[in-house]
Amino acid sequence: MRSETEGCPSVSCVESDNIGTMKSLRQSPTVVTLAVIGAVFLAQQAVGVVTAPRSLFALSPPLFSRPWTLVTSVYAHAGLSHLIANAVGVALAGVVLERRTSPLRFHAFFLSTGALAGVSQVSIASLVGPLVPGMVSHVSVLGASGAVFALFGYLLAANRLTDTVIGGFELAPRVQLALAGGVAAAITLATANPGVALIAHFTGLLLGFLAGRVHLLRPTDSPQTPETANY
Repeated sequence: MRSETEGCPSVSCVESDNIGTMKSLRQSPTVVTLAVIGAVFLAQQAVGVVTAPRSLFALSPPLFSRPWTLVTSVYAHAGLSHLIANAVGVALAGVVLERRTSPLRFHAFFLSTGALAGVSQVSIASLVGPLVPGMVSHVSVLGASGAVFALFGYLLAANRLTDTVIGGFELAPRVQLALAGGVAAAITLATANPGVALIAHFTGLLLGFLAGRVHLLRPTDSPQTPETANY
């Protein structure tokens, strides 16, 4: 709060600060993403009054029978606890990453990695399920966890420490890909729980790693500074 002796009436300054804060929140891709997740969850509850909401929002085979689920499945959730867990992940990773990219790139990355993670879960289960006893071949997927894993994967791969460690070795692209896959598999298995879409988590994390290594989210028109050089 500023005093009137600084040339600004205290009430006016408080109002100006509040307006600036609200504008910053509206422009934050993390806040927008959380708002979309919340709105979709409310829509699920409303639809659930008259029909089964999962069938309208979840991604399931055949993939293109309901093409809108490529988008809705990324933001829809199976329940409140599922939503809260993913919302915390979005908030933790998003507030860091949004400072190093544009809102458009952030949203495109979140949606595309989430959709690809869901597609991989449904497709691989459909292909492998009939060959593995006890494995369900027809699955439906919903939730932002694939995209959340991609955000964390990007942060892990694009930071200064990772650049220093990997840059110190002359690793062939195939070796780097194998290393990223191994790390993604290890983290996925370490965070595994019953009912979790492990293939989607692995896919999201791997996509995030690969995007982070090439700094995909770095705006092309931004200058290379010590602050932005590692994201």
